[in-house]
Amino acid sequence: MRAGIALGSNLGDRAKNLLSAREKIFELSGVRELFLFSALHETDPVGCEPGAQKFLNAVLELEYDDEPEQLLREMRAIEESLGREPDHARNASRTIDLDLLYFGERVIDRPEMRVPHPHMHLRRFVLAPLAEIRPQLILPGQTKSVSKLLADLPDNSAVVRIESEW
Repeated sequence: MRAGIALGSNLGDRAKNLLSAREKIFELSGVRELFLFSALHETDPVGCEPGAQKFLNAVLELEYDDEPEQLLREMRAIEESLGREPDHARNASRTIDLDLLYFGERVIDRPEMRVPHPHMHLRRFVLAPLAEIRPQLILPGQTKSVSKLLADLPDNSAVVRIESEW
């Protein structure tokens, strides 16, 4: 199943954190193939504590052979291995943040897992990199493509593409 994952970091060596997370994701047993990954984008923190550093964000899409719950567990383990505490405060600065954006056409709405990600269609820092790799994708529950969602987004926060190769 094709799965989209958002990566973000605003503490430490942000690019290295994202690269390490991407490498660990590629090593997961259920990953068959990496399809696509966006450039790195620098963005202002959204909802973080005052004085929080800017984030580096990216999105990747891969083919995953197991269930979405397993992928989410493995993503949490990667976050912990890269220094994120399991009880990390919501929207606080972090070395790494991995979000499962979508898992094929599946819709999951449980307290422990919501797929597609319930807020991604409202976040420029997710839509801009996703539009690079899947501009025509129509997410479950949406009627517009990712590029159209991005164009229509009232949020005009800065998302600066900084590096295409990482």
